[in-house]
Amino acid sequence: MKVYIKTYGCQMNERDSNALGAALLQRGYELTDNEKEADILLFNTCSVREQAELKAIGKVGILKKLKKVRPHILIGMLGCMAQSKGNTLLEKLPHLDFVIGTDQLQKLPDIIEMELAKREQLSFTETNTDISQSMAQHLETNSVSDFIAIMRGCDMFCSYCIVPYVRGREKSREIAEIADEAKKLADKGIKEIMLLGQNVSAFGLEQNSKTRPSESPFADLLREINSIKGIERVRFISPHPFFFNDKLINTIAECEKVCNNIHLPLQSGSNRILKLMNRRYDSAMYMEIVKKLKKIVPDITFSTDVIVAFPGETDEDFNCTRNIMNEVGFDNAYIFKYSPREGTPAAKYQDQIPQHIKEERNQILLADLKERTTEHNKLMEDRIFKILVEGPSQRNPERWCGRTTNNKVTVFDYNQSLKTGDIIEVHIDRSSSMTLFGSILNH
Repeated sequence: MKVYIKTYGCQMNERDSNALGAALLQRGYELTDNEKEADILLFNTCSVREQAELKAIGKVGILKKLKKVRPHILIGMLGCMAQSKGNTLLEKLPHLDFVIGTDQLQKLPDIIEMELAKREQLSFTETNTDISQSMAQHLETNSVSDFIAIMRGCDMFCSYCIVPYVRGREKSREIAEIADEAKKLADKGIKEIMLLGQNVSAFGLEQNSKTRPSESPFADLLREINSIKGIERVRFISPHPFFFNDKLINTIAECEKVCNNIHLPLQSGSNRILKLMNRRYDSAMYMEIVKKLKKIVPDITFSTDVIVAFPGETDEDFNCTRNIMNEVGFDNAYIFKYSPREGTPAAKYQDQIPQHIKEERNQILLADLKERTTEHNKLMEDRIFKILVEGPSQRNPERWCGRTTNNKVTVFDYNQSLKTGDIIEVHIDRSSSMTLFGSILNH
């Protein structure tokens, strides 16, 4: 039987879909990218933003006609929205066969077999503390990079965020188990590892997030992955500034394989708004982390997440965010217009911001970002950088591309001696706001 998997949302959802695909292949199913030929259609959903929910519900809704024509097909919704809405989805979409929450994903192959036998609507949204089984499998890939999920959930309960309610409390894997997974990927030719979690910097500190820790099990994990032969680069997403202590900062500097591009969510530059968000840091603490990293990590760059038009955000609050973004000099930013999520404290806050102001502030930050990245990339011209070769450029297959250690996409002419996974030196000849263009040296 053929299975089609559609993923909405974050990289953690992408990783879950990858692991589920691998598990289904082991059970004898066939994966397909063509939903029209699939016998089983799975939709791995997101609840972090309203738009992602609406897309998934809309997509499954229009499959009602297909179900009438092909009544044998199975349709399942997985992940965050399945966890939060559960039986409500089954009532709203009577042609939907099953929902599986975030802690029950490892049961997918068994649930499909159950559905094929029973043909009745089923819901699986119970919590589960054993997360290892559902996180370690990987599909074969031609990429030089792969994800490793190191933990699930979040204990921070930011006032705008639904993650703790749909992904649950923090649950970390064992360092030895993660390292073994990384070694197996290295043996398959993977050169770059992206460590994933809703709050990776809190790895190993479950139920202990009320006071800022001096220890950092995540730093210990970085050192372990850094020591693995064959792995050339290590990245991670998403951390929380609250857990960026001196141990973690020094580890990033000392581990040569940890890339010098750090994703450090800001969310707001206003201390008043940060307090309303329950972020547990202020702008001074955030800037202290940035300054320490800039001091000891050569050529470091930063990316971030920002929410504009949080309830009650004034022009002054917004300008605080804009000023910090320019002071840090973020090379990339995921800028989101605040979207109320049912069940979170912020959804009940007064002073919700009108849509036109959300749009205006969003566009201002995007324009600032484009100007900054153009200037930063210009400064990289006429310099030489080590590039991890990823393969043909999507826009022009006759040219190849890769990334610098600070995550800059770099395009260069193809050379017959090149192969995916090589690390080469490239002289940067010119740049745009998004891309570097260069010439290969001595390869």
